[in-house]
Amino acid sequence: MATPTQELFGSPHPSISVILPVLNEESHLEDAVSSILSQKYLGSIEVILALGPSRDRTNEIAQQISHKESRVTLVENPTGRTAAGLNLALHASRNPVVVRVDGHAQIPDDYLALVVEILNTTGAVNVGGVMAAIGTTRFEKAVAAAMRSPLGVGTSRFHTGGEAGAVDTVYLGAFRREALLAIGGFDERFTRAQDWELNFRLRENGGVVYFDPRLHVTYRPRSSVKALAKQYFEYGRWRRVVSRRHSGTINYRYLAPPLALVGFTLSLALGILVSPILYLPSAIYLAFVLVASASIGTSAIECLTLLLVIPTMHFSWGAGFITSPKTLVPSSL
Repeated sequence: MATPTQELFGSPHPSISVILPVLNEESHLEDAVSSILSQKYLGSIEVILALGPSRDRTNEIAQQISHKESRVTLVENPTGRTAAGLNLALHASRNPVVVRVDGHAQIPDDYLALVVEILNTTGAVNVGGVMAAIGTTRFEKAVAAAMRSPLGVGTSRFHTGGEAGAVDTVYLGAFRREALLAIGGFDERFTRAQDWELNFRLRENGGVVYFDPRLHVTYRPRSSVKALAKQYFEYGRWRRVVSRRHSGTINYRYLAPPLALVGFTLSLALGILVSPILYLPSAIYLAFVLVASASIGTSAIECLTLLLVIPTMHFSWGAGFITSPKTLVPSSL
């Protein structure tokens, strides 16, 4: 592992490129960019916004930010796809450290300094931390609580925290630019799960992906049941694609939601058609949801909301995983 910063970047405070794929982020973009530009970091920073075809005032706001701040550069991302935007921003970047931030996320003011420190002390090619979900409405707060709990999303450290160390994947990521370019950047065939897929290739190429709980990124959860269900359906759908393309990337944690969905559905059907005793598996799952909601929630209203949120997350992810078609990703771009 590397120890002095100079070994990796030739400077104790290397220049950093922060890249953001941006689409329909009218409500959050200014705060996201402000959190980057206000960093307590001694090196230079550039911010590159890859602008998709937003349906709100996002691009107008981005133009206003760019006119006021010379460190912000805009590039067009006609498809609006996340992976394409990340690659466009990556190739427009000039610096040895590339940090990904989303248009609805905020980073604390020591984030970039910590990123450089961790990249150097670990020798990793990608480092990331906690996806610190924080909601504003009652529904968003319930979703955030579920996303921070192993009872809601399993034991992924980037959701629930944990000890620093090498992992399979991290949230967003801060990269050595040369490592990204060496594997060809993000795979633009992936509408979702780009991080999982990219981190697999980084590790296959000999790199270390590293989690550090000191890195916190504020994440804004979906604001409705419909939006949450769509999000988790897509998560499951595209995670299945990664498992098909890269053997060995699936584990029991990812199989839990589809198994829960199949077991629950079969239990209800067989309970009706065969014997009431076969309702038992579905009753056990509902009891789990009840206990989980009571454990996670901090108020009566939040607990009641979690009774809807937790099954929505589990069953939507499971349905996406089960129904993911083999033709979802073409063999070539």
